[in-house]
Amino acid sequence: MKIFNLTLFFIVSFFNAPTENVNDKPAANIEDARLMQQLTEVKALLKNRAEYNDKIVFLVDMKIKSGYNRFFVYDIANNKILDKGLVANGSGSETAVKGDLKFSNEPNSKCTSLGRYSVGKSYKGMFGKAYKLSGLDETNSNAAKRAVVLHSYSAVPNDEQEYYISNSQGCPMVSEVFFKRLEKIIDGSKSNIILHIFY
Repeated sequence: MKIFNLTLFFIVSFFNAPTENVNDKPAANIEDARLMQQLTEVKALLKNRAEYNDKIVFLVDMKIKSGYNRFFVYDIANNKILDKGLVANGSGSETAVKGDLKFSNEPNSKCTSLGRYSVGKSYKGMFGKAYKLSGLDETNSNAAKRAVVLHSYSAVPNDEQEYYISNSQGCPMVSEVFFKRLEKIIDGSKSNIILHIFY
């Protein structure tokens, strides 16, 4: 009987062992505070710059784990989030500690580059329709050289999940469903939209 109980204990312990997940989702008010701080920088860039859309901005908070929505479509005019979705980070940004990321602007690093990007023209690439990105800061000045673009990928899920999602080669990579929503906004804009990736 003791052997049976001991065996049962180990079986239950094994199946109830915690699996790796993305930890607790950050509190909404913390996310909002971070977005507001970054939005101030974007607004400074947009001031008196007719080539950029001053109504809509894309904000990506890489502090949020990849299984949760961290790509935000922000309405500057009305100060509210219009849409949000999952976005992958570069495989080169992964560190020994899951969820702690590093960043690089170097070619072949496969890292996400932080900074502000101008979302440019679309083209047809290996992932279908994609948008060229021009890095506007020293931290992402090699975006064009590295072929860092905004694109979709079928392996990126549509909904939030407890586990990390697949990585990209350094591109902000979103789900096909979310990409279609972004596509309408980008194609409907008469001026370039700013994409700001921060940590």
